[in-house]
Amino acid sequence: MEADSALDGYSQIVAGVAAELTPKVASLRVSRGAGRQAESLGSAVVYTGDGFLLTNAHVVGRASGGTALFSDGTSSPFTVVGADPLSDLAVVRAGAGAPPPTVLGEAEDLVVGQLVVAVGSPLGLAGSVTAGVVSALGRSLPTRSGSAVRLIEDVIQTDASLNPGNSGGALADAQARVVGINTAVAGIGLGLAVPINATSRKIIAALMQHGRVRRAYLGIVASPTPLPAWLHDRVGRKEGLRVAELVPDGPAARAGLRIGDVLVSAAGSPVTTAQDLQRLMFAEAIGKTLEITVLRNGALVDVIAQPSELAAA
Repeated sequence: MEADSALDGYSQIVAGVAAELTPKVASLRVSRGAGRQAESLGSAVVYTGDGFLLTNAHVVGRASGGTALFSDGTSSPFTVVGADPLSDLAVVRAGAGAPPPTVLGEAEDLVVGQLVVAVGSPLGLAGSVTAGVVSALGRSLPTRSGSAVRLIEDVIQTDASLNPGNSGGALADAQARVVGINTAVAGIGLGLAVPINATSRKIIAALMQHGRVRRAYLGIVASPTPLPAWLHDRVGRKEGLRVAELVPDGPAARAGLRIGDVLVSAAGSPVTTAQDLQRLMFAEAIGKTLEITVLRNGALVDVIAQPSELAAA
């Protein structure tokens, strides 16, 4: 009886999330040329009451629009407002009659083992629901736009079944709050989702306002490295970022950073991973002074850099 009750409770949660979200997750048919053969499939999550939807950049590609189909049988043409390949997020806008928006959650509050529900349109089958748990947090998913490579930070790994067409769909918690946008199938039984957090909210806002995301760059390649014991005790952290490469005449090189320097902090914030630095590299950093503290030859050195704008691909 206890097992039956537990299963009933689990089923009730999943059914409740499905009932709340299924009407608010569209199946996208993206136009890539003439005829149905030139269409690609994906999913999208209703974001605002006036028809803005969230999906993946790889779902829309370079297309300008397509058709959004909702679970009640209605459809609407959509236009691509903006796409950001370096985060794999995109915003599209459907015509009149889109369902009310989803409620966004906060991926930073997730814990491993927590129940999550995926809603999307795998293989074009609209309104498909799968459930599982958060398998891991803090994964990194490399993405590329032209010559620029970036890691989507803190990607959510789940064992909720994902298939082609799920991309752009919702990953939700037990309260039907969308905590991620499904983006990739990592392997048998594993899926990945772009988290809904402060960084992704900034990206979405920029796409809605400007149609693109302006980013700053320093022109360094760095990897985590242990800090010496005396510095670890002083700053309360075990790792920094060691500079492995510098873009010739890039902002970091012009500022005097050297290969072998270990970044300890930037703009007064700790730097232990590449993501810590990437969080600072948005439009507001372009052309502004950025104070970086590095460990060089056993001593702490302050360097003043001025990030440049990352050229659009």
